[in-house]
Amino acid sequence: MDFRAIGRQVSNWGRWDDGDARDERGTTNLLTPERIARGATYIRTGRVFDLGIPFGPDGPQPGGGRINPVLLFSETGAGQRFPGAFHYADDYVFMPLQSASQWDGLAHVYYDEQLYNGFPSSSVGPRGASHCGIDKQAKGVAGRGVLLDVASYRGVDWLDMGEVITPDELDAVAAEQGCAILPGDVLAIRTGWRKKFLAEGDPNAFMAGEPGLGLACCPWLAEREVAAVCADNWAIEVLPGELDDEMLPVHMVLIRDMGMTLGEILDFEELATDCAADDRYEFFFCAPPIKFRGAVGSPINPLAIK
Repeated sequence: MDFRAIGRQVSNWGRWDDGDARDERGTTNLLTPERIARGATYIRTGRVFDLGIPFGPDGPQPGGGRINPVLLFSETGAGQRFPGAFHYADDYVFMPLQSASQWDGLAHVYYDEQLYNGFPSSSVGPRGASHCGIDKQAKGVAGRGVLLDVASYRGVDWLDMGEVITPDELDAVAAEQGCAILPGDVLAIRTGWRKKFLAEGDPNAFMAGEPGLGLACCPWLAEREVAAVCADNWAIEVLPGELDDEMLPVHMVLIRDMGMTLGEILDFEELATDCAADDRYEFFFCAPPIKFRGAVGSPINPLAIK
């Protein structure tokens, strides 16, 4: 399987360029005003589902390249002397921007010295990404969301590490749930991997590998003009991967070639239970990034509203 050939097949390079202005947003361009407005029509009861995991010391990062967020206090109110009754607390956070629920931006992954849309990999330096940074997604990711509950379709609490999700299975899940995939949708793929972490509390097991999308899903996503993909695992794609000599080939195709922003480490458990109860797997999805200038990713607090 040649990931470069798949990448050329699904490439969006130049698709949304405007004259000399080269696009830096990728498939979120598919979130047109009309499609965002369409997504809002799926709000019927006003029920809100928090799809983000807590940002805290008991998160899924085992340490090493990334750690769990560290909350520090600069003021607690103790020892303060102000006129009258006033006291205050202040805090700050030390964390990798991609340590919990987060977006992968388009400068996060590259190969052959090029980012999405042909920008040079040298665009990413010690002072940040001069092209394709997460701040280019400042208007947010919002629109019609669709949950594809693969774990429930298979009748398991969670898929096993290394299990590949195929395009045929995505079609089968959508058909069983009675929901069509429309251009501009944000897909939420439930593998049950978050449920596994909640049950076991083992960051090392969570990060050791995962079930996820296979390379064949990339053309499937392109054909359906999906705007973004989110998952309850930490890398969207199956790990160990399908190519022995390549690391994260689905990332390379989706981010570098298609220009797709990826949402990782989300929690679909409450949403999945509700969707199964009312047999409605569509909702309004909203997950704006924090505008860290030149960053390659961002924490998010994603919401599904039904």
